[in-house]
Amino acid sequence: MDDFDDDSFNDVLGAMEMPTAAKQPKVDAPAATAVNPAPSTSTEPSGSDRPAPGKPPSNPHCVLVHSKQRGNPILKSILNVPLEFRDDIVPDYVVGRTSCVLYLSLKYHNLNPDYICQRLKALGKMYELRVLLVQVDTPEPNNALKSLTRISLLADLTMMLAWNAEEAGKIIETYKQFEKRPPDLIMERVESNPHQKLLAALTNIKPVNKTDAAALLHTFGNLGNIINASEERLSQVMGLGPRKAKKLYKTLQEPFLSK
Repeated sequence: MDDFDDDSFNDVLGAMEMPTAAKQPKVDAPAATAVNPAPSTSTEPSGSDRPAPGKPPSNPHCVLVHSKQRGNPILKSILNVPLEFRDDIVPDYVVGRTSCVLYLSLKYHNLNPDYICQRLKALGKMYELRVLLVQVDTPEPNNALKSLTRISLLADLTMMLAWNAEEAGKIIETYKQFEKRPPDLIMERVESNPHQKLLAALTNIKPVNKTDAAALLHTFGNLGNIINASEERLSQVMGLGPRKAKKLYKTLQEPFLSK
């Protein structure tokens, strides 16, 4: 997997069915019931009553966990959301109606480099958000991570790195907790207060920080006075110093309108 020109690796990737656009989870009920069908005497639900792959549980707050992940140490760190073990889901974890997680230990990847390609082929076009959660548990991860980055780009995956089992569990937990949160929670907040806007504008000039910006406004009163101040006068502002003053003065003297 470290050799990106390996023909067999490219053939495997090329054979995978890659999503061309965001899609809803694909449910194929006949295929699900065709694998190991339950006997009529079983108490397990069958047919349309049996949960289909990718379908959330009755409790919408649950993280669906594939039965093969039972015993994974990362589960001990998922404390704030309930877990439901299922063997009828394709990914390792389902953290939302259209979101899933494939877990991969880097040590295991080095021993079985074709494993992730096989998992992606089985996943197909299901789920809009497909997270590849990689636990970095090898001393020299660079080459393997380059390979997985390439796979993630080709297969439309979001790759997340965890440096221990606890961190990996918290990543899964966070995805579930933020499943229905509005996107503005992680979007940059636009300040409406003119003073805050001016502070933000000044801190865009490197290396001016918020403390420097506040000191400038306290000393000069407004932006006009800051612009008209000399470099020497700027350097006299407490905490600014000659280096920051020179950069600030040079930036403020540049034309703001392009010709």
